[in-house]
Amino acid sequence: MTLELFAMWVLVGLLAGWLAGVVMKGGGYGVIGDIALGLVGSILGSWIFRTLGVSRGAGMLALVFVAFIGAVLVIGEGRALGRGRRGYARA
Repeated sequence: MTLELFAMWVLVGLLAGWLAGVVMKGGGYGVIGDIALGLVGSILGSWIFRTLGVSRGAGMLALVFVAFIGAVLVIGEGRALGRGRRGYARA
């Protein structure tokens, strides 16, 4: 992996995490946490689409879309797990 490719991956993950945080309003991890989860989500989204056989040669918009889908999944799961832990601690 080249430095340029790594920098692009990080920027796409940051953008996807921020967009996912904006779309999924209502509590959560805040801007920094959502961006960090967006980075993880971009890896997940890339893996999911690659497993489904979707070509990644579609351009920058496709990269952002794939990372956004992964970020939404990771942020949603993180929020669901976080709510479960808080509810368990109170009981």
